[in-house]
Amino acid sequence: MSDEFTPVLIGTGQVTQKDVDPLVARGPIAMMAEAARLAAEDAGIGAAGLAEIDRLGVVRFLSGHFDDPVATLAEALGAHPADKHLTSVGGNSPQMLVNETAERIAKGECRLALLTGVEVLATITKAQRSGVSIPFGTVTLTEEDRNGSLPTELAHSMFPPVNVYPMFENAIRAKRGRSQKAHLVKIGELFAPFTKVAAANPLAWFPIERSAAELTTPSAKNRFVGYPYTKLVNSIIEVDQSAAVIMTSVAQARRLGVPEANWVYLHGCADAKDHWYVLERVNYHSSPAIRTVGRETFAMAGKTVADIDFFDIYSCFPSAVQIAKQELALPEVDEKPLTVTGGLPYFGGAGNNYVMHSIAEMARCLRANPGKYGLVTANGWYITKHAAGIYSTEPPMKAFERKDPKTYQAEIDADPKPVIVEEANGNAKIETYTVVHGRDGEPYLGIVIGRLEDGSRFAANTPGDREVLDWLLDGEAIGRKGKVTSSGGQNSFDPR
Repeated sequence: MSDEFTPVLIGTGQVTQKDVDPLVARGPIAMMAEAARLAAEDAGIGAAGLAEIDRLGVVRFLSGHFDDPVATLAEALGAHPADKHLTSVGGNSPQMLVNETAERIAKGECRLALLTGVEVLATITKAQRSGVSIPFGTVTLTEEDRNGSLPTELAHSMFPPVNVYPMFENAIRAKRGRSQKAHLVKIGELFAPFTKVAAANPLAWFPIERSAAELTTPSAKNRFVGYPYTKLVNSIIEVDQSAAVIMTSVAQARRLGVPEANWVYLHGCADAKDHWYVLERVNYHSSPAIRTVGRETFAMAGKTVADIDFFDIYSCFPSAVQIAKQELALPEVDEKPLTVTGGLPYFGGAGNNYVMHSIAEMARCLRANPGKYGLVTANGWYITKHAAGIYSTEPPMKAFERKDPKTYQAEIDADPKPVIVEEANGNAKIETYTVVHGRDGEPYLGIVIGRLEDGSRFAANTPGDREVLDWLLDGEAIGRKGKVTSSGGQNSFDPR
């Protein structure tokens, strides 16, 4: 095993910008440059070291439009990397970038890499509400970046994550045989420890410890968003946060004079995706891809769940955490916290870049606990794209060799997909659902994923009258039979 080809993390930097006048707030490029500067300072290589990077990876961000954000950042850093990469949309991107960069280092294709990302949607939102014009205030998505949903999903309001993740949650509740009230208690118990970690993190957007009951009891300030989720258990994307990680080889770290106390190794990693569209999924209470990513990551590291001392499980919504716990075989009752940051609803869900903060915080945690191991998981779109990494200050016992994800992706792709019907008519039953609430706390839209009698699957909305919505909120809807009709590409499911 050669030091020239052993990848290692040597520096991390994080920035949180709060309560700043939009006219003087730093934009996305400046925020990433600051996170990079802090990472270089952490590694001890300074601005001169940043100028020598030969790989610059940037996680795609939503905070404004730039023709070439990677080149713009490189110019701001005074760097001239031959390898410049902008990821696609997805919260899995930071961990995937680390995995790919480690592989490039192990193959001798990269000498020194900076990986970073950002969101400044808090400042953009504040500027828009105040009528203030700022140079980075345009938020755009290309058509390519919007392809996480089928047209029939979009037609039935299944694009916003706050509408989709609650549908997984209701499926989990039904699978586990819980009443709606009992399951709300479980959601609160799951996320209350996240708030405790966030309360102790000076970089957290909401550093406030809350009780389980406080998180899930609906109120004027904690309304339901997509049932059964109250506002306090939803990821918060309107933040100003940036994080950066610097990677190199062990040999190059020595040449740069980086102290060994800074070195954090990637022992195992994997990347996979579930069936791409939500309507294609095997079911809504499991994830074959997370199961496979866990298996491959632990196998590469030669570790088991029992060997992991620290976790950061992707926590955009409670359903994502519960499915990850299930597929990774984590204990139902956890003595170890499931986050080192505080999680996306409390630390802050910096768009696609949250996991860069997870990795930076995990590195800090492991440096303070030499020889311990940490697991970071990442999730993109709607429990769709997944990545994981096992880290430690302990040097690996074997050469880094990342397994080609295509070799195990094929087994996930082989899982059968249901037939999807865009214009559904006939007798049907509910597979899962949610009820969307307005800012006034009132329910206004029922979203259903259902099955026709032949087993084909469809998306639908329910009639908007309060009788149906109240029934979805108070009764057991999953498995309930009714009739679906279609008109003009809109499906309507009526249980009456």
